[in-house]
Formats: sequence, C-alpha cells, structure tokens
Amino acid sequence: MSKIKVALAGAGAFGTKHLDGMQRIDGVEVVSVVGRELEKTREVAKKYGIEHVTTNLDDSLALEGVDAVILCTPTQMHAEQAITCLKAGKHVQVEIPLADSLQGAENVLALQKETGLVAMGGHTRRFNPSHQWIHGRIEAGELNIQQMDVQTYFFRRTNINALGQPRSWTDHLLWHHAAHSVDLFAYQAGGEIVAANALQGPVSATLGIAMDMSIQLKSSTGAICTLSLSFNNDGPLGTFFRYICDNGTYIARYDDLVDGKENAIDVSKVDVSMNGIELQDREFFAAIREGREPNSSVTQVLPCYRTLHKLEQQIAASA
Repeated sequence: MSKIKVALAGAGAFGTKHLDGMQRIDGVEVVSVVGRELEKTREVAKKYGIEHVTTNLDDSLALEGVDAVILCTPTQMHAEQAITCLKAGKHVQVEIPLADSLQGAENVLALQKETGLVAMGGHTRRFNPSHQWIHGRIEAGELNIQQMDVQTYFFRRTNINALGQPRSWTDHLLWHHAAHSVDLFAYQAGGEIVAANALQGPVSATLGIAMDMSIQLKSSTGAICTLSLSFNNDGPLGTFFRYICDNGTYIARYDDLVDGKENAIDVSKVDVSMNGIELQDREFFAAIREGREPNSSVTQVLPCYRTLHKLEQQIAASA
C-alpha cells in the first residue's frame, strides 16, 4: 500500500485533534471530512487543505480510493457508523467509546472478525507517553500496581464540548469518560476485572444524565481501582491518575508524569511523539500497513464494555 487515504467523520473538538496528528504522519492523506454543519465543516477542511466535504458519511465511503475512516462523531452513532464502514470494506478507528451499549460493541466485533479489517477503539490512555512509561516498567517486571486512584473532573452543567462550544448530543460519564479508566486499569494491572461497583449522584434536570459517579474495580491480579467522575467540578479540570505500586508511586496528568514526591519523570523519549492522539493514529495506520491487530483493537477493548454494561445494570437496579 502506498499512501493511506482517510475520511474523517466529525469535525469538532476531537476531529481537529486527529487532523493535527495526521499532519505529522508520513504516508497518510485525509481526503474527506464529514460534519453535521456544512459551512463549519468547510472551514475546517479549508484549514487542513482537504477538498471533499460532506454531511453524509456514505458520500465519503463512496469516494474512490478511501482506505480507512476515523469516527469522531457523537457517541450514540459510533457502533452503527463503525458497522457501516466495515460493510463498505474500510478499516475503521472509532473514538472512545466504541459504543454506548454492550450489544453495539459486540456487533462491531462480530463484523470485524467476519471482514478481517482493522477495527480499533480510540482508547488514548494506552498511548499517552506517561502511561506508556508505566506500562513499560510493568512489562519489564519492575512494577506491579497495588491501587489506581483516578479523578475525572469537568464543569459541564450545560451541553458544551471540550472547546466550550454547544453540543448537538449529550455526553455520558459512564459510557464515555469511565471507559478510558476502566480499560486503562485492566491494561495496566493485567488479568481481568473480577469485581465492579458503581454509585451515581442525582440526574441533571437539564441534561438528563447523572453528573457525579463513583466506581470501584478489582483485577484478578488483586489490584484495585477507585474512580471518581464529575461534571459538577469547578476546576481543576481533566483526568488525573495516581498509580500506587509495589515499587513507587506515580501521578500521571495527561502526558506529564511525576513520582509521589512530585519529581518530574522525563517521558519525552518513550515514543516518537508526546501527542497521545497522534500516537494512537500511528498505531492504526501501522496495523493497516502490516496487516496485524492494533493495540486497542475492538477485541482488546471489549472487556471494558462488558464491565460498563454490568455497572449500568447495577446502577439501574439500585435506582
């Protein structure tokens, strides 16, 4: 394969992050952008020198030579659109979450197995250099996780995206934000999640979703995880990870890593970039070229969605 031709669906906050990342990857060309609002999507396409713009994913899939699609569309569309891409013979990367239900995720996996195409979930935490540094030491036998403490905090009492712009859809603490940490905990601790508990706070009358949530997890390795999530937190904003290990404590703040005494750890040489989204995209395209399963494949991340499903059932039963 020469140059991989890509269609990007969803030209919002995360779509532009992928466009930025792909500009730094050789052998990749974005040939089409799909967006909900045509004029705004044209503005994005013009900025990145992309000629084809549409509001319909099928138009992009029909373009000659399109090899792969990256979906950065609303959560509720992910599984259906991933299936559409696979049926069209395109490799697909789906921004987190892969689906907003276990059935949706299982449907994507079933079709991936049938087609043999590369299908990957956008579980960026696997690729952030800070978490890669931890994973490398675990793989080398230098660390074992005893406990992870994760805080995912935003202030979103109105329906806005990461750029502070109005959203056409509603975000979700469990199926979106918890998916990052549930998958990362299993990935870093090893084994399987054997226990999972959740509590949620009041449902917002404005957004119709729970604004606060607490989750506990246990791995078959014995490691535990406590995850706190909120859309009510008025700063600092973001997701922060504390790794309590048998050989040190480490705190990851996106691509920055410090030890338990706040001494900075240099992670600049962990990979070819410090940009987690770019590294995620590099893995996607490398897997396509090499005909292999990518890290964060739909097969690898499906256990995360099984856990989210169990937590959703538990929350519903206690309501």
